[in-house]
Amino acid sequence: MTEIKTLVSSINKMAFLNKKSTFIIFACLFGFISCNSSDAKKIENQVIIKDSIPEQIQNKKIIVGAQRTHIYFPILKNKNVAVVANQTSMIENCHLVDSLFALEMKIKKIFCPEHGFRGNADAGEVINNTMDTKTGLPIVSLYGNNKKPSNDELKNIEIIIFDLQDVGARFYTYISTMHYIMEACAENNVKLIILDRPNPNGYYVDGPVLEPALKSFIGMHPVPVVHGMTVGEYAQMINGEKWLKNELLCDLQVITCENYTHKFNYSLPVKPSPNLPNDRSVELYPSICFFEGTNLSVGRGTNMQFQVVGHPLLKKVEGINFSFIPKPNEGAKNPLLNGEECFGFDFRIKEEQFDSLPKLNLNYFIYAYSIFPDKSKFFLKNNMFDLLAGNKSLKKQIIEGKNYEEIRKSWQPDLEKFKQIRKKYLLYEDFEP
Repeated sequence: MTEIKTLVSSINKMAFLNKKSTFIIFACLFGFISCNSSDAKKIENQVIIKDSIPEQIQNKKIIVGAQRTHIYFPILKNKNVAVVANQTSMIENCHLVDSLFALEMKIKKIFCPEHGFRGNADAGEVINNTMDTKTGLPIVSLYGNNKKPSNDELKNIEIIIFDLQDVGARFYTYISTMHYIMEACAENNVKLIILDRPNPNGYYVDGPVLEPALKSFIGMHPVPVVHGMTVGEYAQMINGEKWLKNELLCDLQVITCENYTHKFNYSLPVKPSPNLPNDRSVELYPSICFFEGTNLSVGRGTNMQFQVVGHPLLKKVEGINFSFIPKPNEGAKNPLLNGEECFGFDFRIKEEQFDSLPKLNLNYFIYAYSIFPDKSKFFLKNNMFDLLAGNKSLKKQIIEGKNYEEIRKSWQPDLEKFKQIRKKYLLYEDFEP
């Protein structure tokens, strides 16, 4: 009933809503009409909160920023608004854009990140500007050559709303999109409102901290692979640490979540992107993504994305008896090793070796390299692995045969410095005292 009370409170506080708009909101909430996009597919095995739940919030559902409409709806009244959104931008059963449009807010355009507005494009696929068929609003892609809104695209825009579900890994590009949005807002005197959402990997911090020389769209800031922050907290850090061009400051307001802390896992109600289909893939993503810098498949082109790893050459290795065959599917029109039987590892079932502690785990990566029959064909010839790692030393350490604990020890000085910076920008109770 919490969301109903919130909605009623919102409506009571917004005298500008007409009867039609009020009906639309209630209809969306109770399911009288369907607002949700066919592409906003529910994540598999979805639960609200899992694992260890603090006693004080056991009976409280997490209320994401988008649901706290009584705070930000009044701010939008009579303002020209742009929205950064995708399939995860939901208010209960209604898409944020559909809700704002139905309420006759002055929505002028939609900006969409990697994977597109409805979230079904391949990773890295160039997305052309288009129009939303539901609302008729123009959609501007912020991926490919146009990662930052231009001055012309922000002409007459007074407020941008940012509502994307992140997964807490440095190389997941939504936080890079947010950086460019913040920079464009600062340059054009546009207010940015971030509708915060929990970080499903926000209960730990780990991995090498990015070195400036390896800055790219899959890593723009000196943070570790797993930063343990929501997008709202991360945006505050971008502002506070003056990471925008020319040390610009963005006029930023974060609409926080209710009943969320960094002490527990959060299960996503909607897939954040086509190749993260369930909780397990989201959990494994920060560790398994390193294989994207190799010639091994991470399951793109299957329904086990980021839960399996394999390559045809591993058929020769004794003890390897799991295999899969990548084929074109949603989010992978031409997957790596398309049509080839890949032998390797299945991480769908938790194992103590991989899941004993909440930390980045490279044990299977190190092992995969050690048993790969032709090591000259293991890493990609470009520098993708170094960009994912954020340094040039991790590849060298793996090639030299360093064990995982030796490698993790080398991260610690920079990691401890980051943890102190991170504390300044937290909006929710931390996993550490």
